[in-house]
Amino acid sequence: MIVFHSKITVTLRKSILDPQGKAVEHAIHSMGSDSVSNVRIGKLIELDVDASSKDQAEKIVEEACKKLLSNPVMEDFAFTLENKNGM
Repeated sequence: MIVFHSKITVTLRKSILDPQGKAVEHAIHSMGSDSVSNVRIGKLIELDVDASSKDQAEKIVEEACKKLLSNPVMEDFAFTLENKNGM
């Protein structure tokens, strides 16, 4: 088995209002940084996958994203895979 490290980014779709992002943007403005705009909040998930190939690891991570880690109605996801074994 090969161990792959995955970094998954989950973000709200552009068409979805992001109240948390707006609150952060307002807070940054109140600190005097008016040049900041369009703040969006997401989440970063990191995990390791034991798989026989990179293709298998990609399928495992994609399934986890679609079924558990993101809401497919409101969120998009992207991920990277890195071979931890150095091969």
